[in-house]
Amino acid sequence: MLEALQYDFIQNALLAGILVSLAVGIIGSLVVVNKITFLAGGMAHSSYGGIGLAIFLGLPILFGATVFAVITAIIIATITLKNKGRIDSIIGIMWAFGMAIGIIFVDMTPGYNVDLMSYLFGSIIAVSHEDIIYLAILDVFIIGLVLFFYKQILAVSYDSEFASLRGINIKFFYTLILILAALCVVAAIKVVGLILVIALLTIPTYLAEMFVKKLSSMMILSSILATFFTLIGLMISYFYDISSGASIIIVGVFTLLFVKLLGKK
Repeated sequence: MLEALQYDFIQNALLAGILVSLAVGIIGSLVVVNKITFLAGGMAHSSYGGIGLAIFLGLPILFGATVFAVITAIIIATITLKNKGRIDSIIGIMWAFGMAIGIIFVDMTPGYNVDLMSYLFGSIIAVSHEDIIYLAILDVFIIGLVLFFYKQILAVSYDSEFASLRGINIKFFYTLILILAALCVVAAIKVVGLILVIALLTIPTYLAEMFVKKLSSMMILSSILATFFTLIGLMISYFYDISSGASIIIVGVFTLLFVKLLGKK
């Protein structure tokens, strides 16, 4: 693997993996603690509409996915706050609508023949310098907001009623958490793709929960675990010429199973 580091695409892949892992560790913890895994999955698939629209308009694909994902997050937050009993139906509709819009715009784009499977299952090897800059900006934005509003996010995540009594704007911070989750989903598209992004968000946090209970500690440990999964998965992908996204998730799943078996013994 050391000789491979001389190649730019390997260097970009490693940087992208580390940057995404930082975001995944932080936001994955919020997703699991707030029990919004299904919501995050809906936003992940809805963002495909932004990919299709960006391709049609000739815009940067990650930018299109970001705008679409954030708009979807705001819509989902607004609806689910008042209709929590119908969350599954709402997410199903947004999920299908986003995918359908994306497919239609791609079909309407003349001469477009780029492999869209890379956006569904990830292609970390194809990360460019522009993608690295974009991921770094997203990381700074996500980490900055979480640090600035950490106490409020902590209160809303664990006891929303108590947070409301303390004068914290529940609607605002619930929406903020969903927007951050949407941004994280977009950041992970290039690494594991839309189909596998939920696994990368939840597996490191699920493991971290076995060892720590404090939210901040969970975020740090989740980021470290996500980085480990990503780097090992990338090595396996390089040596055996298989999908990087699938390799990363397989490493995560086997690590989880190994830890669970050790725990039982």
